[in-house]
Order: sequence, then C-alpha cells, then structure tokens
Amino acid sequence: MLYYLFEISEWAKTHGIPGDFFKALNVFQYITFRAVSAGITAFLFSLLFGNFVIRRLIALKFGQPIRSKEEVHKLFELHGAKKGTPTMGGILLLGSTLISAVLWTRLQNPFVWLAIFSIVYLGSLGFIDDYLKVTKGSSAGISSRLKFGLQCLLALIVTLFFLLNPHLYKLAQQLYIPFYKEPILSNLGWAAVFLIYLLVVVGTSNAVNLTDGLDGLATGCSATVVAAYAVVSYIAGNFKVASYLQIPFVTYAGELTVLCMALFGSCLGFLWWNCHPARVFMGDTGSLAIGGFLGVVAICCKQELLLIIIGGIFVIEALSVILQVASFKLTGKRIIKMSPLHHHFELSGWKENTVIVRFWIMSLLFSLLGLATFKLR
Repeated sequence: MLYYLFEISEWAKTHGIPGDFFKALNVFQYITFRAVSAGITAFLFSLLFGNFVIRRLIALKFGQPIRSKEEVHKLFELHGAKKGTPTMGGILLLGSTLISAVLWTRLQNPFVWLAIFSIVYLGSLGFIDDYLKVTKGSSAGISSRLKFGLQCLLALIVTLFFLLNPHLYKLAQQLYIPFYKEPILSNLGWAAVFLIYLLVVVGTSNAVNLTDGLDGLATGCSATVVAAYAVVSYIAGNFKVASYLQIPFVTYAGELTVLCMALFGSCLGFLWWNCHPARVFMGDTGSLAIGGFLGVVAICCKQELLLIIIGGIFVIEALSVILQVASFKLTGKRIIKMSPLHHHFELSGWKENTVIVRFWIMSLLFSLLGLATFKLR
C-alpha cells in the first residue's frame, strides 16, 4: 500500500511541483527498501502484540495438549511441564506478516496475492486443527486424510493459477534443477505440473509441521529458509542479475522479496516469545502456513527443487519420519529412537537447547549452500 506514495512523487514531478519531500517518496518504489521496512514492521508487530495475544490465548484456555505418558513415556518426562502452554501462536506470526505485507507490497502483483492466499488458506486449516486438539484435550485434530485432501486442493489451485495464465503457462511447464542453467524438462504436461506442485506445497507444509516439536526449532529454521528465498526471489525478479547468474527470470517474482522479509521479521519477533522456555507455540496454525508459503514462493521463482537444499532441515525431519514408519511396518524395527529426528537426539541425551541451536546452525548452512548453487552452474 505504501508503494503508491511513489506515484505521488511521479504526479508532483509531472505537474512541476518542486520539493525534497516529494523526491524522497521515490524510495518507496525500491524493493530493497520496502523489503527491509516490511521485516522491521512485522518484527515490531510481533514484539508489541505478543503479550496481548499470549494473555488472550491463556484466557481462552487454548493450552497445548501433550501426548499421554502411555503413548510416549520418555518424551512425556521431557515435555510434560509444557502442558498448558498456549498454542495457536501462529495467529500472531501470520497476522504480523499479513499486516506488514499489505503495508509494503505492491498489491497488484499476482504472486503476492497467491502467496497471501496460501498463508490464509493453510493458516485457517491449521487453526481448525489446533482448535479441535485444544477442545478435545488430545493430540488428534483434523483427520490426516481430510488435512491431506485440503492441502492437495491448494496445490491444485496453484497449478491452475499457472496453467490458466497465458503469461505463466510456458514457464510452468519447465523444470530446473540446482547446478544446471537450462531446464531439464521444457514441456511438462498438466498432470506432471500438478504432481510437482503437489509434492512441493504439501511436502513442505507437512515438513515444517513435523519440525515444530521443540521450543523455537521450526521458527528459527523457517527464518533462515525464508531469508534465503527473499534473496532467491529478488534475483529471479531482476532481469540483469538473473541473466548474469543464468537462472530463469520471472517477471512478478521480485515483489515476493517484500513478503518473504515480512515473514522473516515475524519469525524473529515470534521467536522472542517462542524461544526456550517457550511462552507460546505456533501450532499447526503457523507451521502449515509457513511450509505452504515456502512451497508457493519456490514455485513462483522456478526454484522448486532448490528448496530441497535450502530447506534441508525440513527434508531431513520429514525423511526421518517416513523411513521410521516404513522400517517399523516392514521389519518391526525402528531406525532411530524416535521420529522426527529432533526427538531422537533428545532421547540420546542432548539438552533441548542444544538440539535447537545445532539445528538452527545446520539450517543456516543449508540456506547458504543453496544460494551458493547460483554460482556453480
């Protein structure tokens, strides 16, 4: 919204109105300025309204249910004290992001609306899931089949958004991989595009959700990944830089930098309240939306597979669950003590803070490695 102050400057220029004030408004046209401003705005919103949101969640008795002692004896001993900590904190995180996005993005950009829609859609799904868990007093919310079906519906909407847009149709049919400057596939069919988008959107959404098991773990890892994609979207949306680095130029992608930085600022602000010992959890309200948003941004930048590297922590966490379940069903044996992987390290004797910080470090390294692939082509 504040972007349009730039047009006041242009109006003053065309009408011959002098003044440094009007010239100063030119700064609102620059993505870099608005991206930094969006991050700061979202951070301050999260910080200023954090106490209020936490008090409201406590008043409404939206406390986090913990799996019973019979289900996971050792984990209950470690996390039993967290029972009753308010959940649904994703309301604060997503609310700060959306307010900042509306203030600082160029709202006629279609990618901005697609990303906002994905946040609202999956945030609402996560909110309903959290609400059912809280009201039932158990760790079971929406059925896994229904949740998966609704996530698939979002992937279908994203697919139709690209394939029904004549300006994006050809781009959607191309598939790029890291370390290679040309698309490995240039004429994907509708079914293939949907399958790729399904894996990216649903996979990332669930991977972030699985990572959200310790205080600040998913929040800190999300901050590093979304910051990396702020850089990716800026590069993809800048013709000169994209050409120099030999990556696909995407007309609307640059504006996603502002939205990514808004989420980055929100994550930092939310981490203020979510760090160990957490005063609030983001819940599925936050984790499903963050994962889906990252998937949509990766698709919009035509860097879907790069997300495997940049979001390496999320991939590892998801794989640990998949392999653990597969091994137990096929052989009756577990590969690790408990999945997702962060619980394995907890049960191996690592302190919770140790697990969290080491995962943050790995997430940062994965993000830097992903960005480094732009020069290795």
